[in-house]
Amino acid sequence: MEFIDLKAQQQRIKQRIDARIANVLTHGQYIMGPEVSELEHALAKFTGARHCITCASGTTALELVLSAWGIGTGDAVFTTPLSFIATAEAIAKTGATPIFVDIDPNSYNIDPASLNAAVMAVSCRNPSRHPLPRIALHKQLTPRAVVLVDLFGNPVDYDPILEVAHAYNLLTLEDGAQSFGSMYKGRHCCNCGCDAATTSFFPAKPLGCYGDGGAVFCNDRELANIVDSLRYHGRINAQNKNDNIRLGYNGRIDTLQAAILLAKLEIFPEEIMLRAKAGQRYTELLLPYRNSPGIVTPTVTAEGDSIWAQYTIKLPQGVDRSALMKKLREQGIPTAINYPKGMHTQGCLRYLGYTPHDFPHVQEVCSRVLSLPMHPYLTEDDQKTIVDVLIQSIEWREYT
Repeated sequence: MEFIDLKAQQQRIKQRIDARIANVLTHGQYIMGPEVSELEHALAKFTGARHCITCASGTTALELVLSAWGIGTGDAVFTTPLSFIATAEAIAKTGATPIFVDIDPNSYNIDPASLNAAVMAVSCRNPSRHPLPRIALHKQLTPRAVVLVDLFGNPVDYDPILEVAHAYNLLTLEDGAQSFGSMYKGRHCCNCGCDAATTSFFPAKPLGCYGDGGAVFCNDRELANIVDSLRYHGRINAQNKNDNIRLGYNGRIDTLQAAILLAKLEIFPEEIMLRAKAGQRYTELLLPYRNSPGIVTPTVTAEGDSIWAQYTIKLPQGVDRSALMKKLREQGIPTAINYPKGMHTQGCLRYLGYTPHDFPHVQEVCSRVLSLPMHPYLTEDDQKTIVDVLIQSIEWREYT
């Protein structure tokens, strides 16, 4: 059994992918070939965003937007501690200070009340209002932006978050690396009202290529033009690639990856439906085990639809997670812990001075969550087997 079965998808569309790749090999435009602009138009149409600029990775996409906004030293950028390191890495590399904000314990996404408290704490340099990094205690930082992460494909509850952000004139950036294909109040993620959004096409993502890739989405033409310039070494425009007006990045997507994504995008709407069925089926199968002592199934944001990048449960308090994963592995069932610790405890961010206990909801989630196999081609029988073995492998008498 595969945790994410990319082989099943490839077998289904192999002829389409082979044809797309062959076309690139024929025309030989391996950098910024015609498939790149074709993909950008298709992705913009899918999300409803006015502009899409593809790039080398989801991390590059974050860096491009923050750079285009001029985020840098002396700025405070707020985000969740529960994400892949790239989210905070992109902030820190600008010279800005990442300010972590605790999560909602149900959705695992950033909590609006905590965001409000964090901005106020930075503004008055008062850590009693909200945990702050060392530098924020000794230097007045300027609140500039908030990066919102749709964790595991579950969209952030954008309306209350954007209300807080607008009250403090914060720029808003959606990190939709896991949520491309999700919906919030009838709008596709990567076009949910933020000033800009990014996604990743890493192979394990809901829409993934066969290498690295990413994209930026926005409705602001000026921002789109700057991001387009930055991804190609700061060139003035496509006709003047050797006339560079800003320091940029080597941040383009390969034409071959764009071609592969075009083939995958053709079946993506159907895969969204298959993912939704798989997520619902897991929840139904686990329903009898949600009472005490209880497995906690994922909570999807109200008026939202998850793409189920991961199906992540929270185990009963006290379960030996490592032992449980070993038992499942012995039965041929792979599992994963996507984030065993919050970003505020990562070694590369130790200079910020946060403690593990600063964000109790993050700490609890990291210690108890477990991701089950999830992809569009999971069969009902496979899911029944996974849940049966999971339940049988937990020593329930220890928690009753």
